Amino acid sequence: MRIVDRYITSSIAFVFLVITLMFSLLFILINTTSNLDEFIAQKVSIPIILQYNLASLPTILVETSPITFLIAVMFCYSSLNNHNEIIALRASGMNFWRIARPAIFLAIFIAGLVLFTNERYVPQAQIYAQKIRDEHIILEVDRIKKTMAKIEYLTYYGFKNRLYCIDSYDPNTYEMEGITIHEYNEHMQLREKTMALKGRWTGIAWKFYNVYISTILDQTSGEAAIKSVGEKLMDIKESPQDFLRQSLNVNAMNSRQLYQYISRFSKSGALKAINNLHVDLHAKMAKPFSIIVIVLAGLPLALMVGRRKAQTFTALALAIGLAFLYAVVNSVGIALGKGGVLWPIVAAWLAPVLFTGLAAYLIRTKF
Repeated sequence: MRIVDRYITSSIAFVFLVITLMFSLLFILINTTSNLDEFIAQKVSIPIILQYNLASLPTILVETSPITFLIAVMFCYSSLNNHNEIIALRASGMNFWRIARPAIFLAIFIAGLVLFTNERYVPQAQIYAQKIRDEHIILEVDRIKKTMAKIEYLTYYGFKNRLYCIDSYDPNTYEMEGITIHEYNEHMQLREKTMALKGRWTGIAWKFYNVYISTILDQTSGEAAIKSVGEKLMDIKESPQDFLRQSLNVNAMNSRQLYQYISRFSKSGALKAINNLHVDLHAKMAKPFSIIVIVLAGLPLALMVGRRKAQTFTALALAIGLAFLYAVVNSVGIALGKGGVLWPIVAAWLAPVLFTGLAAYLIRTKF
């Protein structure tokens, strides 16, 4: 590595580590003060508070790494520009890509580190943090409210090789809506499909309403006998508490686990839930690339800011604005994907593609 590359890389890395440390300490401070009333009410010990904050750190580092790295890159390159070092590099024959190479290589390394952390540590850390909160921090009244909240798009693999796909489940009244049940034989071939408008727990059994039952007569041809009944007491062994324990936490899964989950339930017929899971899967895969993309979009801005005295502050403002704009576009894309307006892969990669186009435009027109 040449002296210039080492100089730029070490400068960016140092600023990035300092900013990351500042963000982490700020998060611990805000998280502690915002939950202070619960800590006092539950008499939570200091070691438990530290464990809770440390368990939340991997998620915070993954979520904030794009903006912290972008700020570090913008700060360092604007500082080089402010001291006429960029002019010297350009005069020596270096083009934009040669000057930006250290930042791009470091961005790829940080993106790989984020991918590894997000896949390896974040799911377990979130489960551990939630466990600490449920057992030691959350107030009893809030715990009851959380337990009794309505669950949307519940999927559950139960007894008799039955796959349950439920649009909504209310644990307060033990009522279900939009029920689809796939029952498989020992060879995992569909044997019977049951659909019901709603269901209710009577105290001893589940009672379904507006029920349609399709029994597969021939596995080869798919020939089925369809029966419709207004009300039916179902032979279901699962209790209301069994369904309550099956609420899905996508954040507690890595990409491989989420892909396996989707593959397992892809033929369930719960199209809305499966579509949302596909969006979440592609969003997980696209997340690390956000660092590379916004750095490519931010570098041209750092190298072409105007007045020297305001250059550093202008670069920092541009970094924050660019990261905020990226977050907005990404959120809109995810929302459109889960709303069924965009395909999941398009929704998740909308922001990276648009900002890659912005970066290409800025680099081509300004350099």
